[in-house]
Amino acid sequence: MKLSGQAAIVTGGGSGLGAATASALSASGCKVALFDINDTAAQAHARAIGGIAVRCDVADAASAEAAIATARAAHGPARVLINCAGIGTAGRVLGRDGPLKLEAFERVIRVNLIGTFNMIRLAAADMNELDPLEEPDGDDERGVIVNTASIAAFDGQVGQAAYAASKGGVVGMTLPIARELARAGVRVMTIAPGVFHTPMVDGLPPEVRKSLGDGVPFPRRLGMPEEYAALALHIIGNRFLNGEVIRLDGALRMAPR
Repeated sequence: MKLSGQAAIVTGGGSGLGAATASALSASGCKVALFDINDTAAQAHARAIGGIAVRCDVADAASAEAAIATARAAHGPARVLINCAGIGTAGRVLGRDGPLKLEAFERVIRVNLIGTFNMIRLAAADMNELDPLEEPDGDDERGVIVNTASIAAFDGQVGQAAYAASKGGVVGMTLPIARELARAGVRVMTIAPGVFHTPMVDGLPPEVRKSLGDGVPFPRRLGMPEEYAALALHIIGNRFLNGEVIRLDGALRMAPR
């Protein structure tokens, strides 16, 4: 897909992986809508890249429907959806205060898994109504969806039961949704990042950040959001990538703790 002039939506677009991807899409000529529950961050980044910011709770049906409608009115139906919104709350099943609160587990599942599905279903409905792209050897493509999982889906650590379950769900639904949307000419892919330099990591002491980076076989550092963005754009451009999960982790396999 040639990106110039296409409408794109990035959830979690106000910071981290989402912000870097929104920047890359804008630089490629896309009309970008940044969805984020943090309206202040999204507005600031949207101004910087010439996009629009839309407040959105991805886990809420009405909020997501309204956000999609706002983006559609501004840019037209999106042919690209990048799902980066997510939370990384940790908690042991049996902690010092007893069993993990069920609401804590449910919240992570709602944002990371249900929120991702919520955006997929709404964006795919719009893509399904679009005409196929008029490109040489275009294969009747109508759109591309890129989700964000995590290597925790495969190597979940102690305290990551909710997070790993939510990201494992994203991994698990990638292929069946790709198979279903194939008839519409919509591809569905998932990136599973390792340890990246994002706001979740920024709050850690420098020595802890260095230790995390040193644990990566090669290169021995944290991943950069721009590297995630580069892979997302490659997926959009490479039409034979579909229904797969790509680990982006420098060969890292996380230890139990």
